[in-house]
Amino acid sequence: MPSAPLLTLNDGHKIPGMGFGTYPMNDQEVEAAVQAALLTGYRLIDTAASYGNETGVGHALQDSEVERKDIFLATKLRGADQGYDAALKGLDGSLQRLNVDYVDLYLIHWPLPEKDLYVESWKAMIAAQKDGKIRSIGVSNFKPAHLERLIQETGVVPAVNQIEIHADFQQADMRRFNAKHGILTEGWRPLGKGLMDNPVIVELADKHNRTPAQIMLRWFTQNDIIPIPKSSNTDRMRANLDIFNFTLDDGDLAAIAGLEAGNRLGGDPDTHVEE
Repeated sequence: MPSAPLLTLNDGHKIPGMGFGTYPMNDQEVEAAVQAALLTGYRLIDTAASYGNETGVGHALQDSEVERKDIFLATKLRGADQGYDAALKGLDGSLQRLNVDYVDLYLIHWPLPEKDLYVESWKAMIAAQKDGKIRSIGVSNFKPAHLERLIQETGVVPAVNQIEIHADFQQADMRRFNAKHGILTEGWRPLGKGLMDNPVIVELADKHNRTPAQIMLRWFTQNDIIPIPKSSNTDRMRANLDIFNFTLDDGDLAAIAGLEAGNRLGGDPDTHVEE
């Protein structure tokens, strides 16, 4: 059974180098998918309050033969719960729905600069971490200005910044900023849109006798990014995880780097609204 290597976060905790994404599954779909993912070898499970499927994720964890201590569980604070007191209540709601005493990673889902509550939310997460409800704290979809403000006002550097990354939206500057500050980068939407048929990706897949998805996911891991792919198909789950036994050479990496097109598929963190 394939498995992802463990990486060390800036707070000393270990995180698997590949995650299993759960958006946009509902509770019933996600319960079956997470159970299958755990059996396949995934140990990092990524959800969010705004996905509306934390209850299903929790059921999957409760019914799994994999022990809780061996599962790295991540969820996210939704926009409606930003602010100090609201963030603490939001976390408690997630813990209740997930039916767990703690989460391994808790992220502010979006900065929502118009609300201007992400610093207060971060302070609440620092407190909850000290209380043992969270192992590691981080952010999602944050840009350098948002991160600099968090660090300046609290002195606490996020362990993770989960951002949109795929072959035609590589966010190299953002990744360099994260690395400079010791923040590990996770990538959501790692397979992008329409990239499975991209001639460069297809050629590399043929060269290495791999699937296009495996080529793209291996590009992530060789660039020290944790990809968070989603699939409800067990064969694809297994294939996505089975990428740590081959290596893209410098030419391969350069070819994928050349696919950068600035093709953002999701919201812009400066303007995105999340309730």
